[in-house]
Amino acid sequence: MDTKILLKLLENQADPAKVSAMEAYMKNKFSFLGVQKPILKKIEREFFKPFIKDPIDWTFVEECWQQPYREFQYIAMDYLDKKKKELRPEDFPKLKELAQTKSWWDSIDQLDRIIGEITFTYPETKQVMLDWSRDQDFWLRRIAIDHQLMRKEKTDTDLLEKVILNNLGQSEFFINKAIGWSLRNYSKVNPDWVGAFIDRYRDQLSPLSIREGSKYLPS
Repeated sequence: MDTKILLKLLENQADPAKVSAMEAYMKNKFSFLGVQKPILKKIEREFFKPFIKDPIDWTFVEECWQQPYREFQYIAMDYLDKKKKELRPEDFPKLKELAQTKSWWDSIDQLDRIIGEITFTYPETKQVMLDWSRDQDFWLRRIAIDHQLMRKEKTDTDLLEKVILNNLGQSEFFINKAIGWSLRNYSKVNPDWVGAFIDRYRDQLSPLSIREGSKYLPS
């Protein structure tokens, strides 16, 4: 999987007129080539096709992460998402490095679901999420809070409660938003649990977390 070839494919489909808006949306933290998501998905589907049955190409992922254009990080995450069933506990250090490099909500919110696949498949790794939920890096804490977002009735509520409790009393927007999202998402399948949780910790939850978490609860 050659990033030089991938760069040429992206450059051929890039729209320079889109760059300014794409960079502004990401608060000008990253450079873009100007390849919008639908086109990006089409390019990567064809690019991945010959390699998708091969073992995970971590060299390719790392090279994508080193590229200056944000589209490459999106491609690396889409690749890992397609290969997430193959991820193992020993991949945590690599994923942690990705999470802590070029960090922003767009990468973290995709990595949390990729990482969540490992803890779902290997329940013995829950301790990693508990450790991350107490880390100084709030991006790792956000992953720990939201890594169960798509599990619905299979959510481990004991783990969810612990990682949230480890993050109460925060002023960080991205943490309080993550708490709200995790509660809101789970409320779709278990509103009683979420309602009771919010009532129990209302004095410690931020208004943002309460507002987000209560969105689908009966009034």
